[in-house]
Amino acid sequence: MRALFSLLRDVWRLAAPYYASRDKWAARGLLGAIIALNLSLVGIEVVLSFWNRAFYNALQDKDWGSFISLLFFYQKGPRGVMPGFCSIAAVYIVVAIYRTYLTQWLQINWRRWMTEHLLDQWLADRAYYRISLTAPLNGQGGGGGEAGREGLLGTDNPDQRIAEDLRNFVNDTLALGLDLLTSIVSLFSFIAILWSLSGALTLFGWAIPGYMVWVALVYAGLGTWVTHLVGHPLALLNFRQQTVEADFRFALARLRENMEGVALHNGEADEHRGLSARFAALAENWWAIMRRSAMLNGLVAGYGQVASVFPIIVAAPHYFAGSMTLGGLTQTAGSFGQVQASLSWFVNLYAALASWRATVDRLTTFRAAIAEARAAATALPPLPPSADASWRLEDLTISLPDGRTLLSHAALTLPPGRAVVVSGRSGAGKSTLFRALAGIWPFRSGRVRRPAGSVLFLPQRPYIPLGTLRHAITYPAGAAAHSDAAVADALRKAGLGHLEGRLDEGDSLAQRLSGGEQQRLALARALLARPDWLFLDEATASLDPEAEAELYATLKRELPGTTIVSIAHRPSVAAFHDDRLVLDQSADPTGRLIPAPLLPA
Repeated sequence: MRALFSLLRDVWRLAAPYYASRDKWAARGLLGAIIALNLSLVGIEVVLSFWNRAFYNALQDKDWGSFISLLFFYQKGPRGVMPGFCSIAAVYIVVAIYRTYLTQWLQINWRRWMTEHLLDQWLADRAYYRISLTAPLNGQGGGGGEAGREGLLGTDNPDQRIAEDLRNFVNDTLALGLDLLTSIVSLFSFIAILWSLSGALTLFGWAIPGYMVWVALVYAGLGTWVTHLVGHPLALLNFRQQTVEADFRFALARLRENMEGVALHNGEADEHRGLSARFAALAENWWAIMRRSAMLNGLVAGYGQVASVFPIIVAAPHYFAGSMTLGGLTQTAGSFGQVQASLSWFVNLYAALASWRATVDRLTTFRAAIAEARAAATALPPLPPSADASWRLEDLTISLPDGRTLLSHAALTLPPGRAVVVSGRSGAGKSTLFRALAGIWPFRSGRVRRPAGSVLFLPQRPYIPLGTLRHAITYPAGAAAHSDAAVADALRKAGLGHLEGRLDEGDSLAQRLSGGEQQRLALARALLARPDWLFLDEATASLDPEAEAELYATLKRELPGTTIVSIAHRPSVAAFHDDRLVLDQSADPTGRLIPAPLLPA
């Protein structure tokens, strides 16, 4: 019971914000219309129940006139007018069509709002970045516990959660909720009919009124209990299946993004082994789902088959005794079926409920991870402004997510107008220092004071957004921020003049451009942006020394007012700078920044 309340609480927290948002009236209106149409279908089922009674009585009496009237026209009776089947069917079809149409309308609106809302939260305060720092390696998900919950900052595959899990949540919540409401209304509607039809049963001298209702309650109760015993492991299995499916897709996407590296290493066999291992985990969990589902489906199928004849068997003595007409028997059987189906809602939809619960758990843990990441970002002090035009580090300590310290209590001043290169052995923490200067590294203490003015950080592996070449060069300002002439000029100066005529081409630029071309593109971005401060983290590592020298000369010539800070391994890079700092861990394993002489080119 506690798990049920926890699940409903999570569902409410996920669903309620949309119906309280600025789109609330449209959302509530659509939902109200859908509910009204669903209730209309229940009303039509009630009418059909009485129509079946009249129709089968006409068959029993061999009443041709009533037969034709009940099929195509209508029939007057002591209880009013009974519409013909054609009229009832026509109304049913129209209501069903509009119910489906409005449901799909609400689904896409709800999904759009939740997607935008979740993207806002995920991207705010760089929550996506902090989560990625503590996520399982290679996109491998965790899982465990009764609800299959993960550690909050170990959330796997955010793409799946935003795209697939959100879609499933909206569709399943709406479908299951409406189905439950319909079942409840049908239950009370047909219980009244079944009660009036079943009469009393004398058992051991006791008269049991409406005995068919009590039979339906006992039958459905036993079925629900047994179904839960058999099917409850499916929730955890479905949670796990979503994770391993996402891991397999992640591995395939990684192979697609790194095809050249795999080909150069002749790594096909290793990639095949890795993909096969991930698919094996997927298949193993799927087999577990199959075995459990087979048991559950066998139970549900048997339950349903027995339910189709059970009410007729129970009511048959009254029919053969002559106290019940054929129409009364069919109406009793139909009403019993409706009552039993409503009471068996849990039984019939157990597998769907298990999958839905897994989706709710994944979205809930994802939202919790985002909230934790944003809270941590809020707790981290922002980069305070510098009192002058210098970039200052005051008592700065930088650590890794596992707690290992890379730089301890560093104090440094980077004055404007002085080009500085930062070097050090691989793994010393140069790129992490780069991230701390940018203000995105969360595992830090002390202060980083940044001056006023624009800043641009270019990592070793440039980010190439989806879209056209023009969009990639002007990112993140947007294609309209610069003229075609300015973009073309930046391309030429960055050594990409051969791409001038392809500004509006797109589609997988990251795969079609070489590593050197991607770094040149990023430097063209810097030429367009003209920042006051330009930080380069191995931003020319994919270029040959001649091209590197040419680009540094271009930057100094075209951006004379820009202060350049470079992180580099190559000794030759020092020639383009005025000062050199070394991130040294030889004397202190926690690391320190020390001035050093410039190395000869």
